[in-house]
Amino acid sequence: MARKASLSGFPEWLPQERLVEQHVLDSLRRTFELHGFSSIETRAVETVGQLLRKGEIDKEVYGLHRLQADEADGGKAEDKLALHFDLTVPFARYVVENAGHLAFPFRRYQIQKVWRGERPQEGRAREFTQADIDVVGDGELPFRYDVELALVIVEALGALPIPEFKLRVNNRKLAEGFYRGIGLDDTAGVLRSIDKLEKVGPQKVAELLQEELGATAEQAEAALKLASIRSEDTSFAEQVRALGVSNELLDEGLAELEQVIGEASHRAPGRVLADLSIARGLDYYTGTVYETVLVGHEQLGSICSGGRYDALAAKGNRKFPGVGLSIGVTRLVMRILSQEFASASRHVPTAVLVTLADDGSWSQAQDIAAQLRGRGISVEVAAKAEKFGKQIKYADRRGIPFVWFSTDEDGNLNHEVKDIRSGEQVAADPKTWTPPAEDLIPQITSAQ
Repeated sequence: MARKASLSGFPEWLPQERLVEQHVLDSLRRTFELHGFSSIETRAVETVGQLLRKGEIDKEVYGLHRLQADEADGGKAEDKLALHFDLTVPFARYVVENAGHLAFPFRRYQIQKVWRGERPQEGRAREFTQADIDVVGDGELPFRYDVELALVIVEALGALPIPEFKLRVNNRKLAEGFYRGIGLDDTAGVLRSIDKLEKVGPQKVAELLQEELGATAEQAEAALKLASIRSEDTSFAEQVRALGVSNELLDEGLAELEQVIGEASHRAPGRVLADLSIARGLDYYTGTVYETVLVGHEQLGSICSGGRYDALAAKGNRKFPGVGLSIGVTRLVMRILSQEFASASRHVPTAVLVTLADDGSWSQAQDIAAQLRGRGISVEVAAKAEKFGKQIKYADRRGIPFVWFSTDEDGNLNHEVKDIRSGEQVAADPKTWTPPAEDLIPQITSAQ
């Protein structure tokens, strides 16, 4: 992780680092599929109009054009192509275009690269992998999916080699209803200001609310009091009611958040937190919002976020409400590697190197390798019949734990396999020999 990249913001892993990333991806896939989510993949490009129709993120979008483009490739700016900056907007378009072929509620997971024009630093890259899960309904989507997705994400993150984490949950209805109840009608503006709380602090947010939104000092104080409420159980509801604000939307959001926290505090105690400072900057969220931080690594930012969206996807009068979360896989892997939270037991998948006694034995060695591979053992065959000492050094340099030797005695092949870590060498049969389970594939060991 200390090496310098030739192009910042586009991380490339060494083989042993890639093994850790693959472990993370495989673990996420396994959890998502256990919960019935189907895998999809969308194209890397969308029209600019599609990408920019929700939220002001135009500075982050990478446009796409041919180097030999001419005037015939022109057209409206919104029809030009750009790389997707997240997976939610492309997914909404996918649902609309394929609605006639999908069974609703539609449960999907999607693991792909995305591109965003950010300033590169640890945890932030210009090209990175996200892992999303969403449930989308046709016309309506029961609120219980908001609860379920929180529990799925807690299970998925809990299976990874990372420190303790907190899934922080809020509800936009609760926040917007409260702001209206104290006389602040520009609720989107208030949410944008509250979203800056961790970056600039409460005093600066109070100034923003007064200077940009015309809030009184009392209104700003009330908004900040709401944002200061946190609890791992449903006691947050009484704290909100104690602020003395009345509004129907507030009551609706409060009841929804109580459902999420009530179930999560029972099934995942200590991992889900009602945090009424969570706002989420994107405009398309309409209810539950989630953010997740690693305990002790809060400066890394959110590693998993999302929420409920009721109007992101629509086809005429037909709406497809949904709820989803997105895990920043690359951000997580960067921190796992830099802090050595996990490592691979070896650098390569190869478990066995089949040596060559002489150059004429290469084809014979391939036969042995084929038998081993037929039983799921990863094998390489030496390229040259060098001294056995050199072939063993090659295996050691590659991190291959076992070396296979074959000798021809009166037309009969005798086989032996050596564990080059311990030096133990024993007779072996290519039809039956198998390495210990822990050596069959590279193991990811956690330092946690």
